[in-house]
Amino acid sequence: MREFKFSQARAGAAITVRVIPRAKKNELAGLMADGTVQIRVTAPPVDGEANAAVIALLAEVLGLKANQFEIVAGMRSQKKLISILGLDARAVDAKIQAAITASKGKKRE
Repeated sequence: MREFKFSQARAGAAITVRVIPRAKKNELAGLMADGTVQIRVTAPPVDGEANAAVIALLAEVLGLKANQFEIVAGMRSQKKLISILGLDARAVDAKIQAAITASKGKKRE
């Protein structure tokens, strides 16, 4: 499997995500060729609802609080840069890979 392109920061990591709003369910959908994590959320891209859903999903997957995330670029775009405090890039990588693998396993059942 291709490695994610995460950035290491002083107090955490940063990831690039592509958000697909109005999906059937909230999930980490996979990894794009450039290392971007695809995220599907049921919320519409209106009044920050999709952004809030992305943060809530990432917080659940990574075991962090919502206030440990910040969308630093792409607030109104499908492609976003998200800063994550409290986990290093390796931990983020491992947890996201595990969540994607688990999601793909559920689809096969």
